[in-house]
Amino acid sequence: MVSKCFQLRLHLHPHLSISSDGPKQRAPRFLTPHLLPIASTATGYQRQLLLHRRCSSPVMASRHDDRPSPQSSFKDLEQDGGLTNDDLKPTTPQQRTFSGWEMASLWVGLVVGVPSYYLAGSLVDLGMAWWQGIATVVAANIILLLPLVLTGHPGTRYGISFPVLARSAFGIRGAHIPTLLRALVGCGWFGIETWIGGEAIFLLLPSPLKQTSFAHSLPWLGTSPLEFSCFIAFWLAQMAIIWKGIDGIRDLEKYSAPILILLTSCLVGWAYIRAGGFGHMLSLSSRLSSSQFWSLFFPSLTANISFWATLALNIPDFTRYTKTQKAQILGQAGLPIFMGAFTFVGLAVTSSTKVIFGEIISNPIQLLGKIGGFVTMILAIVGISLATLTTNIAANVVAPANALVNLSPSKFTFRRGALLTALLGIACQPWRLLKSSESFIYTWLVGYSALLGPIGGIVLTDYYLLRHTNLDINALYSTNPRGSYYYSGGYNLAAIAALVIGILPVIPGFLHKVGIVTSISDLFVVIYNNAWFISFFSSGTIFWILSKKGSTPKDPLLPAEL
Repeated sequence: MVSKCFQLRLHLHPHLSISSDGPKQRAPRFLTPHLLPIASTATGYQRQLLLHRRCSSPVMASRHDDRPSPQSSFKDLEQDGGLTNDDLKPTTPQQRTFSGWEMASLWVGLVVGVPSYYLAGSLVDLGMAWWQGIATVVAANIILLLPLVLTGHPGTRYGISFPVLARSAFGIRGAHIPTLLRALVGCGWFGIETWIGGEAIFLLLPSPLKQTSFAHSLPWLGTSPLEFSCFIAFWLAQMAIIWKGIDGIRDLEKYSAPILILLTSCLVGWAYIRAGGFGHMLSLSSRLSSSQFWSLFFPSLTANISFWATLALNIPDFTRYTKTQKAQILGQAGLPIFMGAFTFVGLAVTSSTKVIFGEIISNPIQLLGKIGGFVTMILAIVGISLATLTTNIAANVVAPANALVNLSPSKFTFRRGALLTALLGIACQPWRLLKSSESFIYTWLVGYSALLGPIGGIVLTDYYLLRHTNLDINALYSTNPRGSYYYSGGYNLAAIAALVIGILPVIPGFLHKVGIVTSISDLFVVIYNNAWFISFFSSGTIFWILSKKGSTPKDPLLPAEL
């Protein structure tokens, strides 16, 4: 049996070793892990178990192999039923069908939306030149591209989602902390984006319908029955796609991307022709001094990074379906280009409305309603609905759904998690939130997204600096107290401490931003304005120091790195 295993799997895992209860044994370079149980000091039972695991499906990938590792044979692994179901298991080679174009299509669908339309325009309103606003957006997304690609790597390599990856750093139970924090933001954004989509349908309805009693606001509801009906109609349209699972989301993004690019090009062409060029936009110069520009640049950079900071955490939820590392990297590399191009569209069209209509119209929904015409109305409904659908479903449903599945795999599937996410989106009553305190909500969401920086720093430090990209898939699904990721009762106290320490300095600036605290020192203002950078690197560094100094419990039955 040993010789057969040796012959069949000699090429696998050349850099792994087996640790025992005693000091780590270093095997000769020419020995493979399949011979190490014989050479180690493990007990007879341990040797048999290890040999059985080596002769079955491999659960670790070689550090230098960038190809996706095969899915583990779960019938052979000591996995715990409370930690896995079909949605949490590593994806099989047959499920990994995303190409580089499909990953790029995902980002096209995410980028083209109403919030992205405002980005550069808001910076110009604050005094930047048009090119400075676009450059700030592009710079933020170039910076964010690095954690996106780095966090996407384990998704492609091991076929695992973000909740499973988080178990490595936070522990098999501690992973609920980062995943539920990410889910909370997603639920809030889902409700807000769904309301925007419903509002688009409402604003583009025929005027006679909007003048009926059905369009009058009801105090107990907080909005009109007609607006609420549009909101529910858009909600149901999203659920029809979500119910198809990840394949439905992939098809939506893939087929919507060309349509969105075409409609966006038509809008730009219309603005260019009607305004006689983009001379008005190009004439917009900076109204800021050098010192004023830099004081605005850094908080604007942080805000634009936090715009996709949520996706930078749960991107493994998508990259686990990509064919190769090359596909996920090339697909994500388009993000800065797409964001730069679409913010240029928003800025160019908005500036053109001053020439065409004599007033600035920054809301694309209002602009399309102002243009008028039956064909324009149809195209507007299709375009804005597609833009909102592609952004909302991918960015705000997948992560909360997977977090709920991770919370209770026996009760939740992806569909059930997505349904609960969508229901919570209704429960938060986004029409009340946006109408009563829109600035507070968006400040809170942006601030909260910036607070997700510590989670990213901890996860990447664990995966690259501490584990050198080597994960034990079996241990990620096991409640064995001697498992690599069990730590202290399933919680990695070092990761939790680093998360808290990274968040605390940002809180005073956040409270000041929302008006709860009237005055704070300039230091806390600077920290909040650079919250993502400071929390990301400080938490990552603290976690690395604590992990190096502390003693992390290891399972002697599991592979350990030489």
